[in-house]
Amino acid sequence: MQSLISKTIQEKEAAQAIHTSKNDELISFIQEVPLCLQEAMTTFIEEHPNWDQYRLMQAAISGYLLQKGIKSRELSRLYSESMFCKKAFGESLCN
Repeated sequence: MQSLISKTIQEKEAAQAIHTSKNDELISFIQEVPLCLQEAMTTFIEEHPNWDQYRLMQAAISGYLLQKGIKSRELSRLYSESMFCKKAFGESLCN
C-alpha cells in the first residue's frame, strides 16, 4: 500500500509540475498517515471509484479550513470542485 501511495504521489507531482505556472505556488509534502486513517481512506476509495486519494485529501483539507473560518474564494472553489467533480457524475475527470 505504501509503495502504491509513493508511486501515485510521484506521478501526481510530475503531472502538477507540468500544469503549474510560475505564478502558482505548490506545496508538496509527504506525511506518514496513521494506519487506521489509511485503511478508512482505502475503504472509502474502493467503495467510491469516482474518488481518488488526491480528491479526498483536497476535499478534506479545504473543507476543514473553511469550517475553521478561513475566508478565501479560491479555497471555496477548490472545495466545490473536489466535492462536485464531473467524474462523480460519470463524465470526464476534473482538472
